[in-house]
Amino acid sequence: MASLEERLEALLALHPKRIDLSLERIARLLERLGNPQEHLPPVIHVAGTNGKGSVVAFLRAMLEASGKTAHVYTSPHLVRFNERIRLGAAGGGQLVDDATLMAAIEAVREANADEPITFFEVTTAIAFKLFAERPADFALIEVGLGGRFDATNVIAKPLASVVTSISLDHAEFLGTEIAEIAMEKAGILKAGAPAVIGRQDEHVMALLGLEAEAAHAVPFRHNQEWAAHGENARLVYQDEDGLLDLPLPRLLGQHQIDNAGTAVAVLRAIGVDISAEAIGQGLREAQWPARLQRLSEGPLVASSPPGSEVWLDGGHNPSAGAVISAEMASLFDRAPKPLFLITGMLTTKDPHGFFSAFDSLTQYVFTVPVEGHAGFDPRELAVRANEVGLPARSAPDVRTALQAIGDMATEPPRILICGSLYLAGQVLKENGPLPV
Repeated sequence: MASLEERLEALLALHPKRIDLSLERIARLLERLGNPQEHLPPVIHVAGTNGKGSVVAFLRAMLEASGKTAHVYTSPHLVRFNERIRLGAAGGGQLVDDATLMAAIEAVREANADEPITFFEVTTAIAFKLFAERPADFALIEVGLGGRFDATNVIAKPLASVVTSISLDHAEFLGTEIAEIAMEKAGILKAGAPAVIGRQDEHVMALLGLEAEAAHAVPFRHNQEWAAHGENARLVYQDEDGLLDLPLPRLLGQHQIDNAGTAVAVLRAIGVDISAEAIGQGLREAQWPARLQRLSEGPLVASSPPGSEVWLDGGHNPSAGAVISAEMASLFDRAPKPLFLITGMLTTKDPHGFFSAFDSLTQYVFTVPVEGHAGFDPRELAVRANEVGLPARSAPDVRTALQAIGDMATEPPRILICGSLYLAGQVLKENGPLPV
């Protein structure tokens, strides 16, 4: 009998391209499955360049803190494919187990009859089938790429559509201008549903407002219909229904205050019955691995220099670099330590834009491969870091880079492993803790 890994590999072989944006193939497959997308619990559909996964994590934590159940579909996974599909249940959802997932894969493969379909499209159909077969109060669905032609955009009547921060990324699929990208993200906005818009550049916000109007969606925009900011170690949220004084989110960084505020705005926009206490509990308990995650133990941490801090973040585009570097600067202000980067990056990304954010902050960069993916050769990536003024050299893997930092550092360093979610997955697979 084929293993789960073998079944997933077989799905990858169904289409020659990893990404081929279209709704035709997914619509065909879903029709053969009885259109499960029409039988989901109320859907909160989340698009954006950065922050959409964090918003989903906050939403799930807050809903579960209030006693509600939520199915969750996100991508990509870090260590195991099962991370993409969480089945809602009383007391807290659980990642889909192997047996349930394998049965769903076989049913969907049989319905597809070996016709061409991308990996993300077929796995979206698997998630929708599982969600439609099990009751829950909500389904939290993260867009894979873009919005308008993303496989998840077969959802015709979401309870709410959400657009988090938009910036340049995936230019080969979405365009090289931020307005083009915003138009693609806005493709998930639907008539009659709240269009909850997170923090944006003013021009992007104006464009999204026009797109919401054209779609007959109900705009609920950051710094217009709602606002959120950090004040005196608290998160202050306000809209026309009043003010909430909440704890800061567990996830670190100023950008996570924006993401947490967006999640609260979603709950207010849909009018869900949830107390301020449950919202606060969710903010404190939300987990989203590899987003400014400090690794405190494990074999990789054990091989790092004594007294060092080891941080992990999967951010990989210039805007992510900006928010990560801002948090590293804030950490330095509170507890000065020399910063070293260990970075691997896919060839589709912008290393100059990413590294530029760390220009005056970083003592040294070690570049490493991203195993199993089309990543930059570490030697070439080191040259890209050099070109923006960062001293850098390549290393064969993260463990070797950690040991090299130990040889170089004259005091306990702060080490940030970054540049790719796939690299972050490698680190968690080797070091732990595994996502749950």
